[in-house]
Amino acid sequence: MREQGARLPFGLAEVNGPSMVPTLYHGDQLLIRYGGQVRDGDVVVVRHPLQQDLLIVKRAVERRDGGWWVLGDNPFAESDSRMFGAVPDELLVARVLGRFRPPRGLRRSVTAAVGWAASAVRPVPARRVKAR
Repeated sequence: MREQGARLPFGLAEVNGPSMVPTLYHGDQLLIRYGGQVRDGDVVVVRHPLQQDLLIVKRAVERRDGGWWVLGDNPFAESDSRMFGAVPDELLVARVLGRFRPPRGLRRSVTAAVGWAASAVRPVPARRVKAR
């Protein structure tokens, strides 16, 4: 990412924690697009409303007064809009386009390598979710 004036339209982010399981896992690398239109169901990177130096990855569930209602895909992880309310537009950083899952415990067999390669790079599609 460039700092002087304009920044690149695409970037990388890393998932930290279990809030987006089963869609994303701790350690997944994300291809993100800065700016652009966000629709209901998109996975987004936002600044945490209560700790703005912290970036979090959540699903934009619906537009509400005051911004986006964002939820983690893991219903047992509660650090989302249920805790801090709607996220204002100015805290929206990027939309997630895809993920790269690094190999974990990859054995040196051809079958394991092919299996990993087939699932390692995937788009992260929008998905409709009911607000909780």
